[in-house]
Amino acid sequence: MSKRTQLADKLIEKIKKKEASVAVLGLGYVGLPLAIEKAKTGFSVFGIDKSEFKVTKLNRGESYIRGIDEKQLK
Repeated sequence: MSKRTQLADKLIEKIKKKEASVAVLGLGYVGLPLAIEKAKTGFSVFGIDKSEFKVTKLNRGESYIRGIDEKQLK
């Protein structure tokens, strides 16, 4: 088995066990809901955005997108 296949198998196993971390680049109207859904399914999620406004709001547990309740950010 090649090194590449071994790494792929390890990643697949981590995904199945929800042990893999997920990074979402861009926390706008597509990225933030994606990050929330991945977190709901049990993944550790890291959201990354260049907007200081968005990052500050999220760190406070505040939503800046209509339709996303602040309870979903906890």
